Amino acid sequence: MKFAVGWVGTGVMGRSMCGHLLAAGCTVRVHTRTREKAADLVAKGATWAATPREAAAGADVVFSMVGFPTDVEEVTLGRDGILAGATSGSVVVDMTTSQPSLAVRIHVEAAKKGVAALDAPVSGGDVGAREAKLAIMVGGEQAAFERVLPLFQKMGETIALMGGPGSGQHTKMVNQVLIAGNMIGVVESLLYAHKSGLDASAVIDVVGKGAAGSWSINNLGRRIVKGDFNPGFFIKHFVKDMGIALEEARRMKLSLPGLALVHQFYVSAQAIGLENLGTQGLYQVLARMNGM
Repeated sequence: MKFAVGWVGTGVMGRSMCGHLLAAGCTVRVHTRTREKAADLVAKGATWAATPREAAAGADVVFSMVGFPTDVEEVTLGRDGILAGATSGSVVVDMTTSQPSLAVRIHVEAAKKGVAALDAPVSGGDVGAREAKLAIMVGGEQAAFERVLPLFQKMGETIALMGGPGSGQHTKMVNQVLIAGNMIGVVESLLYAHKSGLDASAVIDVVGKGAAGSWSINNLGRRIVKGDFNPGFFIKHFVKDMGIALEEARRMKLSLPGLALVHQFYVSAQAIGLENLGTQGLYQVLARMNGM
């Protein structure tokens, strides 16, 4: 692929996603807060960039995949940010789950420089990132989407333009509301299985293939049974996402009591020091509540 790519952020998912573009033949300039986290990508042929601005210089497309909206604002709109180095005619793509309003703001600021902007959050966790099977939800203009689509196709399987700027982020909020409800169900169902003396793995074998089947029970449920609470997606980032969804819901005068309840359970996880576990770490919170 003859794309010059800038990449900012090589966390749990970003490293794999950037790696797919390298493997596809893109030339990549990569920046991340901790240089050591980009060492494997540099070893595979990426060039280290000291700042997001440097990563964007000369790139056709610049991707960011960072943690929080404040990080997105800094790496995109800051003095040494992506837009400071982006070339007219290029496309900037934020794949962080962030605020729809920030996505709109980035679109406006990018347009002033003749740069297109897409918000393109993803779903699928660490496994989806490694296997290039992510769902990618995109907001922005059709022309920019079509230009970046060949690169999206190296990272994901389900890719859709959902509407104008911010629409990708709104779609990701729908996804996170659904995940939140699923996760409380996964945890409570496995606690019930454990307490009643069932083999939880055998239970998943059965219910995971029926009407109760979901990605969460079949993937994260398996991790819970094995005692694996390593992050495919951090609790601290999920709390951030649910907070954004609740903020947007309040703005729209929409009541989401289920989401608010699950959000509080995850805040409890943070309070007892579990914020760097994967989202399946919610099991530990409810297990403690039940004396297990």
